[in-house]
Amino acid sequence: MKITNISLYKVPPRWLFVKIETDEGISGWGEPVVEGRAETVKACVNELSSYLYGRDPNEIEDIWQTLYRGGFYRGGPILMSAISGIEQALWDIKGKYYNIPVYEMLGGKARQKIKVYSWIGGDRPVDVALAAKEKQEQGFLAIKMNASEEMNYIDSFSKVEAVIERVASIREAVGKDFGIGVDFHGRIHKTMAKTLVKELEPYRPMFIEEPVLPENNEALRDIAWHTTCPIATGERMYTRWGFKQLLQDGYVDIIQPDLSHTGGILEGKKIAAMAEAYDVSIAPHCPLGPMTLASSLHLAASTPNFIIQEQSLGIHYNEGMDILDYMKNPELFKYEDGYVSIPDKPGLGVDIDEEKVKQAAQIGHDWKNPIWRHEDGSIAEW
Repeated sequence: MKITNISLYKVPPRWLFVKIETDEGISGWGEPVVEGRAETVKACVNELSSYLYGRDPNEIEDIWQTLYRGGFYRGGPILMSAISGIEQALWDIKGKYYNIPVYEMLGGKARQKIKVYSWIGGDRPVDVALAAKEKQEQGFLAIKMNASEEMNYIDSFSKVEAVIERVASIREAVGKDFGIGVDFHGRIHKTMAKTLVKELEPYRPMFIEEPVLPENNEALRDIAWHTTCPIATGERMYTRWGFKQLLQDGYVDIIQPDLSHTGGILEGKKIAAMAEAYDVSIAPHCPLGPMTLASSLHLAASTPNFIIQEQSLGIHYNEGMDILDYMKNPELFKYEDGYVSIPDKPGLGVDIDEEKVKQAAQIGHDWKNPIWRHEDGSIAEW
């Protein structure tokens, strides 16, 4: 079996899909995208394609090593996201070729179902207590919300109080056992993060996500001293080498690699195994489309230290199109009582509606994250 064709589709709301075809009529789909930089990743996939034509798609490890080590400069969001989407598609092909789901090739099931959480609140969180209660009534056992709007290095305590009031209102609405993930989104700097984690502790967050930007991970030491809340990070970190120092330092409780950014499914599996050795759990990041979510579910199914899966159905970014709109089998992601079933079809298990993808690609998108500014006009973290 040989790779014969590679097609790319930039589709709303902010995604890039890749289809890899073979001479035996088996094709696979993946998502090589950086949110806000889809066109750049598309160019990278096109540049890497010369390494793929004529290759046996079953040789996933060797192809990955070729794409990664074939250039003198390595890593980073663009290259690793391009490799990630390609790698997902190769696993999809391999599973279809051997007529088994991907998780079977990763060691088989480590659990019988997969716990998921849902997003509420948007970028500038509002009405979160009502939204959390609605998600609870829909059967979810946990939600995640952005903690705050923009916050300066040193900011008013009113902003801190606003965060605490929102989380407190959710806790009151949903009770003590419902999971509340509080995402700092890297937009809160170290000084304010120390204050916030201390104030949030009485409300028992499920985790505090990305309390500082990953380039400032050394600050996790100081933040961890101020709280017993679980600390999570990793969505903007790439490859096992990117996670090595974080795990060695020992100040993180949950890692969140994104399988469309960090290097793909097998790289995610290797990162999870490293984390297990440090008694750290994994909750894959996934505000993206169907192939990234399916890839994450196969990793979750076969990974003992997995705890909960992000999923993007109804997320505030999905304007116009949503995760199920490109699928012929939307029942794959049916959530019941806070869990989703493990995909059991060959490959990733996603039956893509290719005609709808092609139609949507005619529309395309130019999604960019917003540019936020502080009151003095300086750039703020989004």
